[in-house]
Amino acid sequence: MNDTHLDRLIDLALDEDLGSAGDVTTRALVPPLAQGRAELWAKEPMTLSGLRAFERTFERVDPRVQVKVLKGDGAKTRPKEKVATLAGPLQSLLIGERTALNIVQRMSGIATASAAAVALLPKGAKLKILDTRKTPPGLRGLAKDAVRHGGAWNHRFGLFDGVLIKDNHIAAVGGSVTEALRRAKANAPRLVKIEIEVTTLEQLDEAIAGGANLILLDNMDDAMVAQCVKRAAPHGVELEVSGGVTAERIPKLAKLGVDYVSMGALTHSARAMDLSLEILVN
Repeated sequence: MNDTHLDRLIDLALDEDLGSAGDVTTRALVPPLAQGRAELWAKEPMTLSGLRAFERTFERVDPRVQVKVLKGDGAKTRPKEKVATLAGPLQSLLIGERTALNIVQRMSGIATASAAAVALLPKGAKLKILDTRKTPPGLRGLAKDAVRHGGAWNHRFGLFDGVLIKDNHIAAVGGSVTEALRRAKANAPRLVKIEIEVTTLEQLDEAIAGGANLILLDNMDDAMVAQCVKRAAPHGVELEVSGGVTAERIPKLAKLGVDYVSMGALTHSARAMDLSLEILVN
């Protein structure tokens, strides 16, 4: 995520929290000139992500806040481990607390889920675990970063950087895999790979014949995936499995020889990790 987009995201989140009146609780309790310190603690084992955004949140609230990151994005933590220290105006520490924590807790959850999925791969497996576009609106850049911090890989970022023909696209051109691929080849940017989703062996054969670069096997069981691998192997077409991918299936799919597994759960179902910001008054 570039700095401009990150700042827009943080500013929107702060505006949402502060409204037009600001932090009325902090203003009522804390004198403007009061200084303070704070510590960010990881309360459980996790893979960290979102630390750059955490630090930037306090910079947007008040440039006088100094943040020292002790363990950065991608680092593993033990239970009750200090991650960062902060110092500056006490009002500013309190104002930025919730927004900064919301980001780092959720992104660390995504990184931790990604790391757990990658850890299930057999040693030496060619299979790569990918994310999807199933991300919280506005947070995609941070979520995609978090997936990489966990050791997994990014699928396309949005609708602009890859052709992925799904079932509804096929329906929109009359239900024909061949026609969908023909139109994609005729109209898509030439340097963009073309991937298409299939649900049957017949559609797989049609996609191979139509010249797809990648084929997404949607909601297929392991037996059907094995048949698809066997049919696609002579043609050198890469295969991605999506839908119904559980942790238990990852080692099996790796052994079957597919190239990619995409998991929406990495970003849409990862729980927020337990991190807390503890204020220490000077």
